[in-house]
Amino acid sequence: MKLLVTRPMTQAAEAAIAGRFDTRFRDSNTPLTQDQAAAALAEYDLIMPTLGDAFSAPAFAAAPLRTKLLANFGVGFNHIDIAAATAAGVAVTNTPGVVTDATADLAVTLLMMTARRAGEGERLARSGQWDGWNPTQMLGTHVTGKTAGIVGMGRIGRAIAQRLHFGFGMEILFYNRSVLPPLQVPSRQMGSLTELMALCDFVILAVPGGSGTRHLVSGEALAALGPDGILINIARGDVIDEGALIAALSAGRIRAAGLDVYAEEPLIPAELRAMENVVLLPHLGTAAEEVRTAMALRALANLTAFTEGATLPDLVG
Repeated sequence: MKLLVTRPMTQAAEAAIAGRFDTRFRDSNTPLTQDQAAAALAEYDLIMPTLGDAFSAPAFAAAPLRTKLLANFGVGFNHIDIAAATAAGVAVTNTPGVVTDATADLAVTLLMMTARRAGEGERLARSGQWDGWNPTQMLGTHVTGKTAGIVGMGRIGRAIAQRLHFGFGMEILFYNRSVLPPLQVPSRQMGSLTELMALCDFVILAVPGGSGTRHLVSGEALAALGPDGILINIARGDVIDEGALIAALSAGRIRAAGLDVYAEEPLIPAELRAMENVVLLPHLGTAAEEVRTAMALRALANLTAFTEGATLPDLVG
């Protein structure tokens, strides 16, 4: 079986994958274009794609296709047209579970950095302009005991809820597309997104990407969050209407935002980069070596299962 891995991987991951398959590792971190994706589908039996690789419907239209499995490196697969892949006889898997804790940890990191103005403070400390402590210097928002809203109560949402409730004594509210039974963390499900936003000090986005959640957070939702509210996004960039977010931050309709993802990565709007009340991270959600290796090994498990004729552990679609 001939395998294409679309980005360089950790040393441990590359050794494990190369030990199992005839593998080509691309030496570029630039996502595959649609034409490159189509060419790969014609040349390789198996592909391990990841975020941004353009496996859209036209990429599957060329015939014949050699590829039978896209073992996606990552939980999110909105860069793959699942319906087109299925119609073309190409199975798709992802890597759930192994990313949960790292992504939840980063959500808490962003919440703390944003609430306590840590990014702004770090820039001040480096600038040489800090003139010493005073009682009203860089006053942020207290975190312990506040109300947090989580949008999307899947694995990652639940892990965030555990950290915020048991670690910071927060009241947990959540909004989810389906009604959920009682969770292990004391929490309350809200009937609408605007209702959730209106009741929370902090709102964390943890929903999947895709057409169903694009611009889920609109100007109306941001207005409901209010001038003291803080928004955190570790989901996908286009879950937020980025223009509406910039307008709300500029006008003081919300207090601050902490972002790890953006609508047109790697482009970050200049308006966001200029704002002191926004913490910006370069998509670090799973950026720990052991986590990225575990993701690759989870994808490898799906590849191996496919070649052995076994049930795919993480089939999507």
